[in-house]
Amino acid sequence: MSSDAVDDIQKILKSMEASTPGIEASALVSIQGLPIVSAMPRGVDDAIIAAMSAAILGVGERAAKELSRGNLQQILIQGDTGYVILKRAGEDALLAVMTKSDSNLGMIFLMIKGVAQKISLLLAKRSER
Repeated sequence: MSSDAVDDIQKILKSMEASTPGIEASALVSIQGLPIVSAMPRGVDDAIIAAMSAAILGVGERAAKELSRGNLQQILIQGDTGYVILKRAGEDALLAVMTKSDSNLGMIFLMIKGVAQKISLLLAKRSER
């Protein structure tokens, strides 16, 4: 991926975090489990986040299919101190977002949907070139 595309995605992630209360960190990872772009805080290992996100996505997609729930839309993991939300961003990428526990999930889901679509379009345009 070109450095221009990485910069554009980094700006999209930073903008999402700045404009949406409750979002603490985000990353775009490949469905193979490799980091693409990260806006994670210092001390967070991007490679571990990427690998875990891809593994969870794979299990989630299989579960949705096997349980006749249709195509997987997103995955929500709730912990004591917040949420991790995973959503596909195109065919080959996954958006991972970490939020605070008192976040407005409706607003965050809406923001994530738009950001995932924007990134998906950006990646599709880059791959056409």
